[in-house]
Amino acid sequence: MDHPADFLLLEAEGGLRAELTGDWTSRSLGTAADRLRAELAARRPKVVDLTRVGRCDTSGAFAVVRAARGDGARPRLQARPETQRLLDLVSRPRPAEPARPPRGSLWTRFLVRLGRGLTDLARDGYETLAFNGRILAALGRVCANPKRFRWAPFVSLAERAGLDALPIVAVTSFFIGAVVGLLGAHMLTQFGAQVFTVELIGIAVLREFAIIITAVLLAGRSASSFAAELGSMKMNQEIDAMRVMGVDPFEALVVPRFMALLFTIPLLTFVAALAGLLGGLVVVWAVLGLSPDFFFQRILDNVGATHFWIGLSKSPVMAIVIAGIGCRQGMEVGGDVESLGRRVTSAVVHAIFSIIMIDAVFALVYMEANL
Repeated sequence: MDHPADFLLLEAEGGLRAELTGDWTSRSLGTAADRLRAELAARRPKVVDLTRVGRCDTSGAFAVVRAARGDGARPRLQARPETQRLLDLVSRPRPAEPARPPRGSLWTRFLVRLGRGLTDLARDGYETLAFNGRILAALGRVCANPKRFRWAPFVSLAERAGLDALPIVAVTSFFIGAVVGLLGAHMLTQFGAQVFTVELIGIAVLREFAIIITAVLLAGRSASSFAAELGSMKMNQEIDAMRVMGVDPFEALVVPRFMALLFTIPLLTFVAALAGLLGGLVVVWAVLGLSPDFFFQRILDNVGATHFWIGLSKSPVMAIVIAGIGCRQGMEVGGDVESLGRRVTSAVVHAIFSIIMIDAVFALVYMEANL
């Protein structure tokens, strides 16, 4: 129970004396501080006795020190050791240090930031190589002893990354194919070559858009999911507990995610290709009046299966990149929620950037190969 702060002025042999009672805290201070300040300024006691004070915090200690710092002679403060430490703390406040302007010229600061960026890039590259090495080691152990492979998480992850992503991949690819068909029909009709809209849809969807849409959607779904799951486990020290029990986290957590994406992305790419062709077919049929039989016949005669296999050949690389980036960012999560959010964001951004860059590399390679 809080006791209200109060004080008494007593005549003693050495002169007038102020005795403080009660709890001198922020909750029980009340008007005692203002009254004490007025009495000390008017009657000027020799001593302010705080030995009978129950509890005292920095608010109460500051009120006493401020009251004692009136005009004229200051009274002597008498208190118990713990209270005296508070009085000493508030009586000698530390002045705020002025903010120091950044040192050096603009060019110097630019070089410093550039050096830090290159250092971070080199460290990130080294950590990526170390992560890839541990993945290869875990895959080697699983291949040497297939019984070590964990089928339950593989099936669960394949369902989440495959079946659950099937509707959004199919719908997105359908509309992408429809948009390509609309653009082709609008542009090529001006030249009297609207029939070539079929080839445009077939090559664009089979070669590029099917795998790109699938990879980008899985980068947003699976890479972020992997980073969040592994990051939460690391924050809760579950990964450390697995190491203590002799379980390799890469073998138990990362390898099933790699294999799940390696299994599902080719299937999703196939579905995306069919949905994209269907979207283009609907537009060609509705806008240009070309029948589905004519559409599929031109696809078989002029597009062929080469472009489909070129698009499908990119899927294993995309799966490795998406799973690797998501798992690596999850394993790098620190002990706070801010680190988790930052790593999940980095997983999505890095995965999408890598997908676009890898697709550009594939395009250059196949162009040089005349494919």
